[in-house]
Amino acid sequence: MLGLIKSWQGLIWLFGLAVVFGLIGHYFVFKILLKISRRTASPVDNSFVNHCYRPLLWMVVLVVVRLLLPYSLEGDALDTAKHIFSLAIIAVVCWLIIKSTYVLDDYILNRFQVDRKDNLAARKIHTQLGVLKRIVIVAVIILAIGTMLMTFEKVRQLGTTILASAGIIGLIVGMAAQKTIGTFIAGIQLAFTQPIRIDDVVIVENEWGRIEEITLTYVVVKIWDLRRLIVPITYFIEKPFQNWTRKTADLLGTVFIYVDYSVPIEAVRQHLQSILKESELWDGKVCVLQVTNTSEKTVELRALMSAPDASAGWTLRCHVREKLIEFIRQNYPQSLPKLRVDLPQPIKE
Repeated sequence: MLGLIKSWQGLIWLFGLAVVFGLIGHYFVFKILLKISRRTASPVDNSFVNHCYRPLLWMVVLVVVRLLLPYSLEGDALDTAKHIFSLAIIAVVCWLIIKSTYVLDDYILNRFQVDRKDNLAARKIHTQLGVLKRIVIVAVIILAIGTMLMTFEKVRQLGTTILASAGIIGLIVGMAAQKTIGTFIAGIQLAFTQPIRIDDVVIVENEWGRIEEITLTYVVVKIWDLRRLIVPITYFIEKPFQNWTRKTADLLGTVFIYVDYSVPIEAVRQHLQSILKESELWDGKVCVLQVTNTSEKTVELRALMSAPDASAGWTLRCHVREKLIEFIRQNYPQSLPKLRVDLPQPIKE
């Protein structure tokens, strides 16, 4: 039997048997783990089984094949096969680490949900996690490729030569990739200083929207009419913009009404209070009606109200505006804006 498999043909047969038995054993083990994870309340084990199933499957297969290599080949063929499987194991380990970041991502998303009213802490963590996850993935891939290359003797010799002139090469690369490096550093800076976070309400380039996605190079802003505005990440470091949810999501909304001088201001003020008390969009903090300006034709009334977030504030403003106009039109139609004209008296003959 030992002489039969001391060849590449024997290795192929051995690899096939290892794959078959590895798949069968791994399948039954993960079926058991999947049943156990579904009975627990924690989502972490479910996420681990879903994301890490395939990397661990190939890890088991490669480990089994690696253990059986000495019984399959000898000499240079054995050394070549060991090298190939070492590269494969490095790739699978890289794959497993990347999938583990998704498990951590699922855990954070489940523990800190942004679909709640007081979600400031959750949005901070989501923003940092999104950027750091991409950094870890890029770093792991670069490290894996470097580790694979260093397994070649000629590459190691070349690496020694490169390290000897690292100063010159680093200067050249830094000058060539200045903008790329600056963008990457801006992404890291944004993740920790957080001028914006996931689900923040912002005004960028005169467009109102929410931060939908933050990558290492660009930010996606979801505009109110469902358009997407793609902005370079350096924009939020170098240029001014409005962030309506920097500290808290609540904000003040204003409604301007223009009426005649004859309007009973106190009656309108009381009706504004009744409108807000009946509305679920009002957070109960601010309710003010003031005369903010006058002209030769109208009086400017400003209704000031508070809302828990920007979306609720916009809807509340529209609702209050409609109700105030309806109230004045039905109860005080004479107080609607009008144009006064003095006609000369007719001349009596």
